[in-house]
Amino acid sequence: MATDGTADGGLAARTEALESILVEKGYVQPAALDRIISTYERDVGPRNGAQVVARSWTDPDYRERLRADATAAIAELGFGGRQGEHMVAVENTPDEHHLVVCTLCSCYPWPVLGLPPTWYKSPAYRSRAVLDPRGVLADFGVTLPERTRVTVHDSTAEVRYLVVPMRPAGTEGLDESSLAELVTRDAMIGTALL
Repeated sequence: MATDGTADGGLAARTEALESILVEKGYVQPAALDRIISTYERDVGPRNGAQVVARSWTDPDYRERLRADATAAIAELGFGGRQGEHMVAVENTPDEHHLVVCTLCSCYPWPVLGLPPTWYKSPAYRSRAVLDPRGVLADFGVTLPERTRVTVHDSTAEVRYLVVPMRPAGTEGLDESSLAELVTRDAMIGTALL
């Protein structure tokens, strides 16, 4: 708890103060900030990836297109652009679980997952995901049966991955929109189950 009584330590107030200083000093224009914020609120982010996943769960033809050419299939839904080129979709099954990491830096599919979480960029995650993927998954609270193979995918500037998690049991009656609400960013990286 912060001294001002809020859990975030006045994050909104600090953000506003920083923005004010940057604008006052001429380092950034308010309209540019508004465009950036709008982009990350409306155009890129995990809700886009969730729509891709939900569509693949409900539309077998789309699922096949996603498997064959994820970049094109994702673009069908209007998502793409910088950091979203050369996409590959990998599907979790009871026999195989996929985990994504970028061992070199932090290559990440921004159009479908938004900004990468801090832990994704950390050296500890980047090295342990390769050396001890089950240990990393356990750190995230994910315990898989021993028979489930864990496949680690190294995201690069040439190829970025989207994990299609297994559809949760009991969701047969849900429409695509409701299904998308169940999908999390971490599940699309492979560090969570639904």
